[in-house]
Amino acid sequence: MECNYQCGQSVASLKRKSREDENDILFNTFSLDDLNEDLFERILSWLPTSTFFRLNSVCKRWKSVADSASFKLACSHIPSRDPWFLMVAPNLNQSVIFDSAESAWKRLNHPPLLQEECNQNCMPVAASGGLICHRKLSGNFIVSNPVTGSCTELPPIRAPQHQPLNAIVMSTACKDQLSFKIVLVFGELPNLLFKVYDSRSGCWDAEIALRRKTEDSSMEHDSTDDNVVYFLSKAGIVVASNMQRSPSKQYSSVITNKDGQDIVYFVSSSGNVVACNLTCKCFSEYPRLLPVFSEYSIDVVECNGEMVVVLLSEFLESATLRVWKYDEANRGWHQIAAMPAADSHVWYGKKADINCVGAGNQILICLNSSDLCTYILCDLETNKWVELPKCCINGEVIDFMSAFSFEPRIEASL
Repeated sequence: MECNYQCGQSVASLKRKSREDENDILFNTFSLDDLNEDLFERILSWLPTSTFFRLNSVCKRWKSVADSASFKLACSHIPSRDPWFLMVAPNLNQSVIFDSAESAWKRLNHPPLLQEECNQNCMPVAASGGLICHRKLSGNFIVSNPVTGSCTELPPIRAPQHQPLNAIVMSTACKDQLSFKIVLVFGELPNLLFKVYDSRSGCWDAEIALRRKTEDSSMEHDSTDDNVVYFLSKAGIVVASNMQRSPSKQYSSVITNKDGQDIVYFVSSSGNVVACNLTCKCFSEYPRLLPVFSEYSIDVVECNGEMVVVLLSEFLESATLRVWKYDEANRGWHQIAAMPAADSHVWYGKKADINCVGAGNQILICLNSSDLCTYILCDLETNKWVELPKCCINGEVIDFMSAFSFEPRIEASL
């Protein structure tokens, strides 16, 4: 019995090895060229977008894929891509991006239309999906796909006269990447209005007035008080505050969709985060966030569909960089992340300005002062803060003022 058992086990082992050998032979002789075109394109669509630029140099078949409409359709079925960050620097006529998938700096050439306009102070002001929105000195807008170089100028906009522009946001249809909207918020509180451009209609809608939410009326008196005293509770809740806002943040804004309602957030000149519900056509003001002695910089970002605030402040002879989230139920701000004190202290007394952009769980923060410039990537899930390497072009280190995050998608068309 023992001999038969061992012989049976040996035979089974030989059969198993035989199957493994067959699989090895099949694997070693398998080639992507054996796939039909549809499956071939679907497999390539999962590659990082940066590899698409190298398809032309592989072979004729791979080169044909790069320009294939069916390949772009396959790419549109990929739910998400690692974000690229379009960096903004003064007097820079090249698009510099940080590829988070490869943790590397890259340069992209502007399309001809945008290249010409960039010499006339055309600056990026918003981004969504695979598209970037640029604003010309005249006030009109250009939308481009930085990956493919496609570019189009939107119809001229008739802006409301004598009304300041508070916010510029952009949103795309996530399913097809073929349509987008641009929302502008104008006016002085409490008289706000907004205009929308819809790429499906190809025109700007008429401006729509926003009313203040009735339960928010208590904020009117609070927003005019310039001597508010604040304190920070042990639970990490800012109870009251007072601040001034840097002029460089005048267009810093984000849009979220909550329960099917589009909400635009921006920081007002008095320091309040303002939430404009475009669906209900109303707005409200959140309690103000203030560092001690008004030494601060603030910005709003969108992460995972929610608005959060990044705040650089000074307290007890040290600087802190923290991320805050608003609790609607308790009407208070809660800290959700903080840079380690040893890293943030270097910014004490520097009067630095921060410009931030969110992408999923990450926030890219550009910190600028007269003698320092740093780019930090914060992961909200792990509370890790990583300083990015400096970007050098022609041997010169480039200092960036801000950044815009977008998904590098070749299928995003205009």
